[in-house]
Amino acid sequence: MRLWLLGTGTPTPSLRRMCSGYLVRAGSDVMVFDHGFGAHHRLLELGVPATEVTHAFFSHHHYDHMGDYPRLLLTRWDQGAGKLPELNVYGPPGIAAITERLIADDGAFGPDLISRTRNQASIDVYRARGGVGERARPQPVVRELSKTDVVAGNAWTVRTTEVHHFQPHLTSYGYRLDADGQSFVYSGDTGPCRALAALAQDCDVMVHMCHYLTGTALSKTYAAYTMGHRELAELAQGAGVKNLVLSHMTLQFDKPGMRERVIREVGDIYKGNVYFGEDLMEIPFGSPAPAKLD
Repeated sequence: MRLWLLGTGTPTPSLRRMCSGYLVRAGSDVMVFDHGFGAHHRLLELGVPATEVTHAFFSHHHYDHMGDYPRLLLTRWDQGAGKLPELNVYGPPGIAAITERLIADDGAFGPDLISRTRNQASIDVYRARGGVGERARPQPVVRELSKTDVVAGNAWTVRTTEVHHFQPHLTSYGYRLDADGQSFVYSGDTGPCRALAALAQDCDVMVHMCHYLTGTALSKTYAAYTMGHRELAELAQGAGVKNLVLSHMTLQFDKPGMRERVIREVGDIYKGNVYFGEDLMEIPFGSPAPAKLD
C-alpha cells in the first residue's frame, strides 16, 4: 500500500492545511478516506485524476470531511465519459440521502446533470472524450455501513467501528484497511475511544485526529469528542501502533516551536515513529528512512 495526506486541517480556512482527506493505493484500487474542502485540489497536485479513484470512504457528515465529495463524484463521471465503473461510496447512515440530494433531478446538481445528458453541446463533448450512445447519469454504488461492517475488496478489507464524535447528532466511524500484510487505520474525528484503540491494535500506520493541546480543551464535552495530543500518544502506545500520524490539527500547532514541543511530548509517552502531518506528505508503512546525503 501507499498512503498520502491530502488534507490535515480543520474547518478553519487555511492555505497550508486543507480539510480532511487521505489517499491510499492498494493493488489496483485507489481509495480516498474523507474528501473535505481542498482535498480534491491536493489530489490533483499529486497528479491523481478523479478518474483513477475507485472507492470513497466517509467517516462522518461534517462538511470538512465531505465538502469535495460532489467534486470527486461529478468530475469522475464527467471526465470518465461513460467508460468507468461507477464510484463505490461508503459511509454512515445518511450517505445515500446526501448522494441523492446531489444528483437527483431536484437535487443540487440536477439541472447541471439534465443539461449535460440532454443538451447536444454537452453530448458532443461526451463523444469527443470517447463516450458512445446516450449519456447516462452518474449512479454511484452507495453502501451505508453499520459500526461492525466489513467491506471486502480486491485483496483488501476495510473494517468499521463507531468512534466518539458529536453523538447523538452524527454517527462517526473509524476505519481499518488491511492489504498485502499491511494495515492502515484512520480515526475520522474522535476523542479517546476504546473501540478505535481495539481496531488499531498493532497496525502499521494510524492517522489520527490531533485537535488541540492537552489541557486547553474548551469543555469536558469538547475533550470527549476531539483528541488532545497527550491522550493520542497514550492511545497509540497502548494499541502498539508502529507509525503514528498527527492530523486534523488546529492553528494552535502551527506556531513557531509548537511542532517541536508536540513531537517531544508525544514521544515522552508513545515509543513508535511520529509524523507531524502536512498536506501532500507520503507516509511509509515501514520505518522512516533518510534521503541520500550528497
